Amino acid sequence: MAPYAGIVTRNLVRRYDDRAVLDGVDLEIAAGEFVALLGRSGSGKSTLLRALAGLDPEVDGSGELVVPENVSVVFQDSRLLPWATVLDNVVLGLRGAEEKGRQSLAEVGLAGREKAWPNELSGGEQQRVALARSLVREPELLLADEPFGALDALTRLKMHALLRTLCEVHRPAVLLVTHDVDEAVALADRILVLEDGRLIAEEVVDEPAAVRARLLDALGVSV
Repeated sequence: MAPYAGIVTRNLVRRYDDRAVLDGVDLEIAAGEFVALLGRSGSGKSTLLRALAGLDPEVDGSGELVVPENVSVVFQDSRLLPWATVLDNVVLGLRGAEEKGRQSLAEVGLAGREKAWPNELSGGEQQRVALARSLVREPELLLADEPFGALDALTRLKMHALLRTLCEVHRPAVLLVTHDVDEAVALADRILVLEDGRLIAEEVVDEPAAVRARLLDALGVSV
């Protein structure tokens, strides 16, 4: 397991009301690797992300789970505090980090917006702030739960480019949960498909068109 400074799970199980939402998941993500997780609604994608984030302490489950100490999560909803400025949202819980917060905002293209309020920002700008808030903590693992699902198509493409650039600079291990095959192919080094709590397919993104076709087939989507 030594090469895997990102994530290791072995036979990971999570149950709700005696139903196994995750059913023996084995997963490895190396430091600096970008992995996308595809699956239909109810396949267990968000449950897996919450388990990796440590957000399900009272859920019945078992198995081995190893993650780094420094983990950040980005959700579909930016979850910004409306009564705090953009900069205060970015450095929330960090002491003496204002300069790092400004640098992080500059990285996401929001230099000069430090004193803005969240409701003054567009949806895409709010997600940029959420990314800045995650990356200012220099995470070893970045978990993203459909972070661009609520954005329009053009903004989503811009955010794809931004996320990939930021990850190449900061080099966290990344797990992106998405239902969008094209998004997964555009962003990830490797793509996994989850169905009924089990990983049923894995693709390394080397030939995007061929990978896309195989993923659609694994998901049961006719083209």
